[in-house]
Amino acid sequence: MTIDRPSSAIKVFTARRVRTMEHSQPIAEAVAVRDGRIVEVGTLETMRPWLDNHPHEIDDTFADHVIMPGFIDPHLHPSMAAVLLPMEFTTATDWSLPWEDVGAVASRVELLERLTELNDRLEADEPLFAWGHHPIWHGEIDRLQLNDISGTRPIVVWHRGYHLFIVNDAFYAWLDVDMDAARRHPQVDVERGAFFETGLGFAMRYLGPFLLGSERFRAGLDRMRQVIHHGGQTTIGDAAFGMYGFEREWEHLNDVMERPDTPFRIQFMVAAMNPEGHEASDRSMVEHILQLPERNTHRLRFSDHVKMFADGGFFAELMQLGFPGHLDGRHGEWMTPPARFEEIARSLWNAGLKIHVHCTGDNGIELVLQTLEKLQAERPRFDHRFTFEHFGISRPQQVDRLAALGAIASVQVYYVYELSRAFADHTLGYERSSQISRLGSLERAGVRFAVHSDYTMAPARPLNNAWVAANRINESGEVMCPNERISLDAAMRAITINAAYVLGLENEIGSLSWGKMADFTILDADPYDVGVEGLNEIPIWGTVFEGEKFAIET
Repeated sequence: MTIDRPSSAIKVFTARRVRTMEHSQPIAEAVAVRDGRIVEVGTLETMRPWLDNHPHEIDDTFADHVIMPGFIDPHLHPSMAAVLLPMEFTTATDWSLPWEDVGAVASRVELLERLTELNDRLEADEPLFAWGHHPIWHGEIDRLQLNDISGTRPIVVWHRGYHLFIVNDAFYAWLDVDMDAARRHPQVDVERGAFFETGLGFAMRYLGPFLLGSERFRAGLDRMRQVIHHGGQTTIGDAAFGMYGFEREWEHLNDVMERPDTPFRIQFMVAAMNPEGHEASDRSMVEHILQLPERNTHRLRFSDHVKMFADGGFFAELMQLGFPGHLDGRHGEWMTPPARFEEIARSLWNAGLKIHVHCTGDNGIELVLQTLEKLQAERPRFDHRFTFEHFGISRPQQVDRLAALGAIASVQVYYVYELSRAFADHTLGYERSSQISRLGSLERAGVRFAVHSDYTMAPARPLNNAWVAANRINESGEVMCPNERISLDAAMRAITINAAYVLGLENEIGSLSWGKMADFTILDADPYDVGVEGLNEIPIWGTVFEGEKFAIET
């Protein structure tokens, strides 16, 4: 019998320590790689049968470093980042970006001064886009105040939480907006100049050609590439692909991401948004989703995971809350009307798709729980991976129901850092705000969970998310609800193997074991030595993606 031996040699990466995130062998000294996949994890001695039988080389680049599985952010938005990153940042907290550090714009006076400064600096025919406004820090803004800054330049002040923006009169004129249609839309306030939730979709009919113009959009995607690599990520989940126009997004992402120097892959969840549709259009949507894996490329991949939307955005304070509601009496918004939500979910569930749902308030979570209970009663499924995304305000009893239904969670933990004190004072009161993103309850209930950035809602830095989850320290330095902190091991699993599980990729990535992709994040220190207090300060050397080294340029 003739045996065909692989032509490529084995490369063995040695390190001060290898953290595998596998219970059977949690610590090792070396990883052997061939053709982008792991051959064996262990020591040079235990690998001796492989090394004696195959050509190999030893790579000791990481002799003083720690190798971990490539970090995974299972929920962010590359296209949304490409839209926002070319804008001027006016956020109330500092941002450290690979190309610059952006200082906080922390008050109303500072915001108006910044907008005026930007208006004076820009070319005469250039529109002004500023991202980061939040009423808690900056007060309410409307079109009349923007008209005072400029009556001729289109100005768009985009909310920190993305789900809302404010425009001036020059914006309406610039894009020749159909004002009668705008006034009829339930989530557009023409007099205020506000477009929110589904009103954004209305506005994008006019604004899309500018924001998604090839040069601007691709420059934003290239910036997003830098952000992902600097965070040490080798896989990300695009949690609502197609929101800006499926074919247009696909073309841009293919051109920018499918390059040899892109050291990560993108796993898509298609946006299943059909709020005003009907049964026939739902069937058409499902058929389209099921055919998408035929398009897969090396780095851009569709699967059977889809994304739905329940209630409004958390940063925008549009989440649906049960009693006692918001401090100011607002009730929140639905992104998908509840009856329609159930219809869409049923179509996806019955097709065997794995459903992820944006839900941010306890009423939003309740809608999703009740829907899942109905679907399981009608057509039971095992290992369905139904995922609660964000999980902002929840009741403890909802965690128990989530566990009983076999659901999982991908949690936006940065809410705790940036919003818990502000929401305690202005939005929810202290009790609920302190318990935002209740990860400790999920860990105690045995619910599998990951943490994510929802970039650009939070920095795309998995170690920082792990730090917030394990410490629950907010931007004011307070520890919010210590009983909802999670263990160090749970925090690290939430950005590795459990994040892979959320994406349905646990057999390919998320831990270091034979047969898996050779994706590593290279750290200067071992998180298990540093402890939870210092997770966010561990330097990242770079990554290994499918066996190739990609150092972070400084």
